Amino acid sequence: MRAFIFPGQGSQSVGMGKALAEASRVARHLFEEVDDTLNQKLARLMAEGPADELTLTENAQPAIMANAVATLRVSGLAIDKADFVAGHSLGEYSALCAAGGFDVPTAARLLKLRGQAMQRAVPVGQGAMAALLGAGVETARSVAEAAAQGEVCAVANDNDPSQVVISGHRGAVERALDIAKEQGVRRAVLLPVSAPFHSPLMEPAAREMERALADVEIGQPAVPLYANVTAAPVEDAAEIRRLLVEQVTALVRWRESVAAMAEAGVDHFVEFGGKVLGPMVKRIAPDAKVTSVVTMDDIDALVKDV
Repeated sequence: MRAFIFPGQGSQSVGMGKALAEASRVARHLFEEVDDTLNQKLARLMAEGPADELTLTENAQPAIMANAVATLRVSGLAIDKADFVAGHSLGEYSALCAAGGFDVPTAARLLKLRGQAMQRAVPVGQGAMAALLGAGVETARSVAEAAAQGEVCAVANDNDPSQVVISGHRGAVERALDIAKEQGVRRAVLLPVSAPFHSPLMEPAAREMERALADVEIGQPAVPLYANVTAAPVEDAAEIRRLLVEQVTALVRWRESVAAMAEAGVDHFVEFGGKVLGPMVKRIAPDAKVTSVVTMDDIDALVKDV
């Protein structure tokens, strides 16, 4: 069995999509569609930078989706080559787009808004996120609880058995760095992000997404989506809508999602548009085959293998 998986924020880089667009009319058309939808030259920003502008949440989120879905489209692989889809945080929108839950313009508009809403929710400088390396989720919860001290500090991403991300008020997250070391965490580092994603501080953004998603028609995906919030498969459109709203403030249960897919029989994970999730998958399901697809050479190799 096979799962198509899609990366989240942090997988963007200047030059993304450039070779795809030069080699494929399919990719060029998709990038033009996103540019027209957002009324901006996002494809040029992806190809040429500057990096600080591409990294802005409102640009990075639709850019990562466009690059991932373009990579899948250029491969020519039908969605029925997968048994499940999944995506990390914003990657859920890419996964749903790939599976026919909504079209590319809808995904682009939602992700642009999502990025803007997340940034508006907490003024720059007031929130932070940190990665705890060499820590499991229970240790991370213990660190976050000890660091909160009346502020918000929560587990945001359970990425794999050795990498968990916490999120919340800057003061609490900075306290967590020292507490983590005291609790034996191998390394704790602040992440270069502009907002405390996947924490209760994102509640205003969740309400904005609730309003936006209420007006969007979501189709049943062609294959089930393993949702970040539940780490379980979902196909019902109303449930998907609810989970996309909840996902803004909730823990990304990536480790559990991959483990559940492996338990369900998935032995091949194909990551489109990045090489971020592949190493996590190998740490969760060491026996699984992992293919990360970014370049035209990667696409050619995948097509021969599937």
